Amino acid sequence: MSVELPRLYAITDGKRYPDLMDRLEKVLRKGVKMLQLREKDLSGREYYLRALQVRELTKEHKAMLFINERVDIALAVGADGVHLPSNGLPPSAVKRIAPSLLVGYSAHSLEEALWAQEEGADFITLSPIFRTVSHLEVQPIGLMALKEVSQRVRLPVYALGGITWDKIKLCYKNGAYGVAGIGLFFDHADSDRGSYSQR
Repeated sequence: MSVELPRLYAITDGKRYPDLMDRLEKVLRKGVKMLQLREKDLSGREYYLRALQVRELTKEHKAMLFINERVDIALAVGADGVHLPSNGLPPSAVKRIAPSLLVGYSAHSLEEALWAQEEGADFITLSPIFRTVSHLEVQPIGLMALKEVSQRVRLPVYALGGITWDKIKLCYKNGAYGVAGIGLFFDHADSDRGSYSQR
């Protein structure tokens, strides 16, 4: 992969934040340079129109845009890539039909991470590292799993799930390339925290 990816990866949730666009602008202003638009409750047309808006914002802030699952929408709005759920299209299929797109993949185990690498994904999110409010029923896999996966795959690994600002260093210490999250960024969009560190 020739592109160097940013370390912070914000993921949207319009259901959780009705004022998403307002918060999103603040998150981008604070220095987040990589964003996944993940809006499962929107119709195809609504998703496309939202993606167009978000693409304008990300361009303005020189940030990368990934669209969750929808390769067609990613291509239609000129996104940088697509992020695939573990039960979605294989990365190799996306590479075949849309070679210009970077491909992220949601892995939840070493096996899935190794498969994603073999399939040609450009990076993975590994989750949930800690217990997370968005999936309370799911048992966290923990820092040891993060360490093992980070050592075994060549891809950038983003720690996801229950990440808070005081846990970021733990993730980096255990091999994470970067950190991803929803609340991590959007809960604090209005705080007086200055620019997010890119390290």
